[in-house]
Amino acid sequence: MRVNGAVAEGFEPVAEAFAAGFRTLGERGAAVAVYRDGHRVVDLWGGTRNVDGTLPWERGTAQIVRSATKGVVSAALLLLHQRGELDLDAPVRTYWPEYKAAGKEHTRVRDLLAHRAGVPVLDRPLPPAEAADPDLAAAAVAAQAPVWEPGTAHGYHAHTFGWLTGELVRRVTGRPAGDWIAEHVAGPAAADFWLGLPAAEAHRVGRVGRLQAPEPSGALRVRPKRAVADAYADPASLTRRAFAAITPVPDENDPAYRAAVLPASNGIATADGLARVYAALIGEVDGGTRLFTPDTVELARGERSAGPDRVLVVPTRFGLGPMLHGSASPLLSPGSFGHPGRGGALGFADPGSGIAFGYVTNGFRSSVTADPRAQALVRAVRKALAG
Repeated sequence: MRVNGAVAEGFEPVAEAFAAGFRTLGERGAAVAVYRDGHRVVDLWGGTRNVDGTLPWERGTAQIVRSATKGVVSAALLLLHQRGELDLDAPVRTYWPEYKAAGKEHTRVRDLLAHRAGVPVLDRPLPPAEAADPDLAAAAVAAQAPVWEPGTAHGYHAHTFGWLTGELVRRVTGRPAGDWIAEHVAGPAAADFWLGLPAAEAHRVGRVGRLQAPEPSGALRVRPKRAVADAYADPASLTRRAFAAITPVPDENDPAYRAAVLPASNGIATADGLARVYAALIGEVDGGTRLFTPDTVELARGERSAGPDRVLVVPTRFGLGPMLHGSASPLLSPGSFGHPGRGGALGFADPGSGIAFGYVTNGFRSSVTADPRAQALVRAVRKALAG
């Protein structure tokens, strides 16, 4: 299998790790991009554009990135705060009066961003068509009673995070989150990232699907801890209910699903586009616009939630929206911030080293926060920086 693209001198370990993903980790089609101090140092792609096909992956092939979308939507809200249009300490009802229902009148904006809102589940899950209707979805989450007192604990809001943050963007700006991100995040970064895929870009997007993990070779099989396995197996657990907030599971290859705006789960990007967004958050990219001020970078990566996650069960760390480096989701360093996508994709920035990283794939695995293919690439970047 031929790997296409190039790496800058010193980043050869990333090319080696990327090629190894096809040989030993069952990769079907993928791309990885890395920027350092606003300049691209890794740009690699290989395999097939469709998980079940034979057409080659090309430069510019894009894929759905699932929850890696959350990191970009979080950036939008932090930008609104940076512009003085959104107060992170204000009650959500300040912008969205209907949200005060069912004991949520004191929930703050920062609670939503830090996965502390207490509404990771819906008592009545939404079918895909309703989940994609911003009015219906916003009404459902506004009416939902919290399962813990908002602000007192944290748990991953797998789907509801998108309706919460997307509606805040809409209430503050009067525009759908996808449109605002296109103009104020992806546009200035010159990044191939879409929330609500335009018809004109649909030809670039490959088919995604589920992959079985390869048989282990020379190493012990890693099994999830019993508590984690039990949580995913129990239909009544917060874990299962959070991921089942959209039921049945949507067809991610359906053009209607890709054109919808689901800010927790259906962003579509190239690896380069995902990396460029993060590069633009922490600095100028190829001499272009920097999106975050230093103060906003610190807001993004400052720890707001940490410890046992009531949904994912394992310990997690969150800033104001981004997931932070930790045992459940290792990034480049303790100062990194970003977000993985369930089963594959990963995007993050590491301000200390000036690194921005993007990885996308068409083959999803069972991992939630730390896919082995992405982690191998992160380790390779770390090795390259160490010289």
